[in-house]
Amino acid sequence: MSGATPRRTAPNPEARRRAAAVFQALAKRYPEAHCELNWKRPHELLIATILSAQATDVAVNKATPGLFAAFPTPADFSRATADQIAVHLQTLNFWRMKARAVQESMAVICTRHSGQVPRTLAELVQLRGVARKTANVVLGNAFEMSEGVVVDTHVLRLARRFGLTRATTPEAVERDLMRLFPRERWCLLSHLLIFHGRRVCKARGATCDSDAICHKYCSNCSTNTPARCAASATRAAASRRRPSTRPRPGRPAR
Repeated sequence: MSGATPRRTAPNPEARRRAAAVFQALAKRYPEAHCELNWKRPHELLIATILSAQATDVAVNKATPGLFAAFPTPADFSRATADQIAVHLQTLNFWRMKARAVQESMAVICTRHSGQVPRTLAELVQLRGVARKTANVVLGNAFEMSEGVVVDTHVLRLARRFGLTRATTPEAVERDLMRLFPRERWCLLSHLLIFHGRRVCKARGATCDSDAICHKYCSNCSTNTPARCAASATRAAASRRRPSTRPRPGRPAR
């Protein structure tokens, strides 16, 4: 994903009301929603997010304690070789490539940014292994700055299932979410969707049919959900109220 901010247009009021209702329901369910990568300093979050590509947060959190102990500062990573860093990443997918990305990104931070993680999206996406999603994670969680919405596989899936977008690409989904939600909610929105996506509205083995929030908003529920049953009942009642055009039994059609 490019570093450019997606263009925003105003959504219709009904879409915005639905988005607000989804947000409120998820916020009530998950008041503790947060980034589940373990980190203490901004460069640790940046590294953990780089490592999380095609890896679970659980797997990353198992690898980073030893990694951060061996290389406490960006300068330590910068002075290390990629092979030295890779020793701590062998449990992760693409560990050699990720080791190079971590070493090179920390080297740039030391040479160009005085050892401090940049606080702009444009500068972050210049680092190896950092695209817009990673930059948004760092800005939102380390610096409380919202330049966009983090769209990972969970956010992409739930945004579509919850009727917040019809888009299929992360860029387009992010653009739609930015249109629907106020900027101050962008960071928490991604945490809420990720929490629900990991616990209930999963890609496989979802429990949507037994979940109240999914019953109300999620297209992944079976047709036997309260919301859809109510809609079916309403349609059936309306149909009964309409005069029938079929001939009555025993009387010829005219």
